[in-house]
Amino acid sequence: MGNEHREKPAFVIIDMLKDNFDESKNLPITPLARKTISPINRLIREFRRKGWPVVFSTDAFHEEDFIFKGRMKPHSLAGTEGAEVIGELDRAEQDLWLPKPRFSAFFKTELDQWLKQRGVTLCAVAGIATNFCILTTVMDAICHDFKAVLLSDCTAASNENIHEKILDAYRRNPLDPLLRVMTSDELVSDLKD
Repeated sequence: MGNEHREKPAFVIIDMLKDNFDESKNLPITPLARKTISPINRLIREFRRKGWPVVFSTDAFHEEDFIFKGRMKPHSLAGTEGAEVIGELDRAEQDLWLPKPRFSAFFKTELDQWLKQRGVTLCAVAGIATNFCILTTVMDAICHDFKAVLLSDCTAASNENIHEKILDAYRRNPLDPLLRVMTSDELVSDLKD
């Protein structure tokens, strides 16, 4: 990433949870999100091999939450099976599972302190949805003084057009190289010793 010192990354995986992959709900994001499972698992293996932290951050809403006062229906309710990480992801005991009350993995959680205690300097962000929880987590990473990478092949939105527009908006931005859009392969190559 054009650094004078070596980065210590964390892999932050957002909202890859059972409610979002429930075929009976017929969500438009589900088929697109399924395509991210394989590249996310490859990156998890790479991070584990290097001893870098892996974080699973998942929605943990409450039925009376403010966000359900609009068109959004209650889902991913705290303590329910639907708010758990999908079984297709390679989650291990040493990974942090961080339920979150809103879109960003940093909002009203202790993620920033947890990452700083481990010397993390960069957050590589994956999961769903690119235009909501991914983007807010990426921006909050910057606000908490971490570099951030939005992983283009490890994220999805409710349609490909929205996903690509968000990626395009941040491919060239004034925060570069603090905020970058990369593929998982580009990130691995960039972080090589």
